[in-house]
Amino acid sequence: MRIAVITGASAGIGREFVYAVDREKIFDEIWVVARRRERLEELAEKCRSRIRALPLDLSEDRAVEEYAALLAREKPELGLLINAAGCGVFGPFAEKDLQRQLASAKLNALTLTAMCHVSLPYMRAGSAIVNMGSNSAWQPVPYQAVYGASKSYVLSLSRALGRELRPRGVHVMCVCPGWIKTEFQQHAQHDEYIRYVDRWYGPDEVAAQAMADLKKKKTVSILGGPVRRQVALVKHLPVQWVMDIWCRQQGIE
Repeated sequence: MRIAVITGASAGIGREFVYAVDREKIFDEIWVVARRRERLEELAEKCRSRIRALPLDLSEDRAVEEYAALLAREKPELGLLINAAGCGVFGPFAEKDLQRQLASAKLNALTLTAMCHVSLPYMRAGSAIVNMGSNSAWQPVPYQAVYGASKSYVLSLSRALGRELRPRGVHVMCVCPGWIKTEFQQHAQHDEYIRYVDRWYGPDEVAAQAMADLKKKKTVSILGGPVRRQVALVKHLPVQWVMDIWCRQQGIE
């Protein structure tokens, strides 16, 4: 049995990835992972592929253990792993709840790492891993300090892992979008600290670009010319300048 596994599948970019993978019709099953069972079961009604709902809270250690145990029992060929689960806390680091910030760092970085590790024994040549990064991965981001740092970790891990897995024929790509209209933005409670957004993109656009870039074997997927130009510019500017520009755009001292 050849499968795809998609985390964060109940909403936003994760859900759009499910639809995009379903349109490819190349997997026997798509395993969808998220906390809300009812949201996952709704996907089965909207997809042509066989959907297996895995209602797991990936913020808990036992969730990855349950996923690993299921792989061990089923022994599928895992053709595609998409790590789209994530969360963030926006605002002053010193004022925001410590446990929420630690949970964000864990889900975005450590849980993603664990999902890659336990999945790899079931991946063969031609398989792929897609990790959700962010435009925030390219620079330190004041008032998104933990979120930006966690996404920098994801980008670095994806690049290094991709190089390690090249001889095995397993491809790794990191998706680094700009501003995306999703439930994540609402949960991050960012309105007080994010006043300037150059352009919003839809989660369906991000997923479509990522799937196209994956077929081209790109190691990083970036949607939109403005975002790509920003990334190119950031690489050549002093870090302090980049952070100062960001703070001025948002009207923050």
